[in-house]
Amino acid sequence: MTPRPATDRISPLKPIFTAHLFPKVDGMLLELLRSLSPEDWEKQTVSPKWKVKDVAAHLLDTALRGVSFGRDGYLPPAPTLDSPAALGAYINRLNDEGTRVYRRLSPEVLLLLMGMACQQLSEYHAQRDPFAQAPYGVSWAGEEKSANWFDTAREYTERWHHQQQIRLANERPGPGILTRELYFPVLDCFLRGLPFTYRNVSAEAGTTIRITVSGECGGGWNLRSGDTAWVLTEHGQDQPAAETIIPQEIAWRIFTKGIDPATAKSQCKITGDAALALPVLRLVSIVSA
Repeated sequence: MTPRPATDRISPLKPIFTAHLFPKVDGMLLELLRSLSPEDWEKQTVSPKWKVKDVAAHLLDTALRGVSFGRDGYLPPAPTLDSPAALGAYINRLNDEGTRVYRRLSPEVLLLLMGMACQQLSEYHAQRDPFAQAPYGVSWAGEEKSANWFDTAREYTERWHHQQQIRLANERPGPGILTRELYFPVLDCFLRGLPFTYRNVSAEAGTTIRITVSGECGGGWNLRSGDTAWVLTEHGQDQPAAETIIPQEIAWRIFTKGIDPATAKSQCKITGDAALALPVLRLVSIVSA
């Protein structure tokens, strides 16, 4: 990228604060799980390897792990994590192990433990200094070091989108969770991974790409080429080089590998330079090997 004038300043996006949303989202999760029939627990989700009970077991496991690692500083032995692939493989292993253990439990016992784990996790995130350094960087955003607010927002997206997988599998959309209060922070957090996704996409300095999520829970984000990297900024050009408009109903599924890319593309509107617009649909805002 060619240098841009020093007077052409880019204002990055503001932090996302989500700790106060954990009790509400997890309260909806517990209410949902209590309403499931034995058949509902075994329905297939959009994640090919997980049924509803697997997702619930995963949410229990990650809540307990989050408290153990973050609050208590208890770190189990880990291999050398010297690449995104190594980290993804390690996280996948932990996820698989935890899911296998907790899916053995009856729904009643799983729910009992889930209630306790959700409360502990919520209390932990509420007491964190949002601007202190988190124990781990948000890897899918390309960060080796992240602030607590970003790590908390990342965990919030996990709680939100896995609950949505359960709701989708059981055809229970849950209008209460599809509100701007609860969904917009998920989208805002997911899209923080765009500069990393675009790291190998070249464009003239100052080029702006606009990403719009349509619907009352959505909004607009501007990705702009800087001196050496792409930056998400509050302001963009009146005529961006490219724009991708994504319906809010599928946005979360795109960014969590919950929809086929071709199907996603067919439901989105692309204008301008497609080579700049289409990488948005390759954004993956979860740790995945």
